[in-house]
Amino acid sequence: MRWIVTPPDAAQNADDRGQRVHFRALEQLYASAPVNSVFDSRLEITAPGRARIVFHTGEKFHHAAGATHGTLYFKMLDDAAFYAANSLVSDRFLLTTGFNLHFTKPVRTGRVIAEGQWISGKRRIFVAEAHLVDEEGEEIGRGTGTFMRSHIALSGLDGYRQPE
Repeated sequence: MRWIVTPPDAAQNADDRGQRVHFRALEQLYASAPVNSVFDSRLEITAPGRARIVFHTGEKFHHAAGATHGTLYFKMLDDAAFYAANSLVSDRFLLTTGFNLHFTKPVRTGRVIAEGQWISGKRRIFVAEAHLVDEEGEEIGRGTGTFMRSHIALSGLDGYRQPE
């Protein structure tokens, strides 16, 4: 059975334009992070509480046995879940406080999609999940994270640019 949930800041973000501006600013924030220059990846906030990262993996991310190292799985799962949760919070940057990860299939090369979805939490702590799908549409990993509001204002971050 699927739960139907109402995002926590629905009233605050009722204005569709304001919501779209927030989503695009979060996408800019992701793109501006120095660590993301290492990866061929792109974030898209698809709806309140939902995020997708499309990325490519290859030999430079392999462990000694010739498959993509788990650090890449973790990074993309954490980012997808994080941005799904932060799409519901327009004033503060969230912080990851915990993440549970399950590897379900190795991947060597190709396009991978990480999809994140907010699950619960409305004030200080948020829970979101994410899964990874390979080019054949098979799940290769999944995880659940907890995220909490920080004291860091989104508007104070250089990468969080809202269009004029």
